[in-house]
Amino acid sequence: MKSIREIFKNNPSLLDEPEIVQLLEYCEQLQDEIVEFKFQKINNKELAMLDMLKEVLKSCDAFGKEQAEHDRFGYDEPNYQETISNLKRYLLKRCQEEKIWL
Repeated sequence: MKSIREIFKNNPSLLDEPEIVQLLEYCEQLQDEIVEFKFQKINNKELAMLDMLKEVLKSCDAFGKEQAEHDRFGYDEPNYQETISNLKRYLLKRCQEEKIWL
């Protein structure tokens, strides 16, 4: 992006015009809003990622409990392939919903 001086280098006297001053102030406000919007967008993605990680950890804990029950009581062995497939599907779906591209 060009600086103000670059834009008006051929005619710096225009910088003294009231309309140009107003336009420059408006551009500065828009730049601030863009920076704030980018920050909010990043922050929302961080929250989505944090939520996904918490869900993954809960799933891992549940899977560990299921494995412990299998070892202790001789229940049917957990279906690792299905669990991994479900976890992958969940992560991909959430990433798509939150527009997080991996």
